[in-house]
Amino acid sequence: MEARMKNPAAIIPAAMKPIMELMKAAQSQGLPQELLELVHLRVSQINGCSACVDSGLKSLRKLGESDERIGLVSAWRETPYYTDAERAALELAEASTRLADRADAVSDEVWDNAADHFDEKQLASILLMTAVTNLFNRLNAPVRQIAGSW
Repeated sequence: MEARMKNPAAIIPAAMKPIMELMKAAQSQGLPQELLELVHLRVSQINGCSACVDSGLKSLRKLGESDERIGLVSAWRETPYYTDAERAALELAEASTRLADRADAVSDEVWDNAADHFDEKQLASILLMTAVTNLFNRLNAPVRQIAGSW
C-alpha cells in the first residue's frame, strides 16, 4: 500500500494547530480518556479510516484497555463490556457521524439517553471528539493514509 499524498493537514501546517487545539478542548472536560478513545475508534471504524482505527487501537492499549473492549467496540450493543454511559456516548457518536442515515440525525431518544449520563460540557466534549475524528477520517481516507504511518 502507498498513500496518495501526505495528510492534507501535514501539507498545510497552519491547519494542524487548530485541529489539535480542538482535540485538546474535547479532552479537557473531565471525561475519561478511555471513553473519548472508544468514541474515536468507533467513529473511525464507521468511516473506514485505517490510520485512525490503528491510532485508536494503540491509544486504547496504551491506556490499559482489555482486548475485549477494544476488539468489540464495533459490536458494543451486543456485548457486556461497556457501561451504560459508554453505550450512550457511542450511540451519540454513531448518530453524529451518520447524519444522513435518517431524517432526524440525532433523535431525542439518543440525545436524552446521553444527557442522562453527561452534563452539557461533557456532551460538548463527546461531540467535539466525534467531529474532530470525522475531520481526521475525511482527511486520511481519501489520501489512503497508511495505518501506523503517523
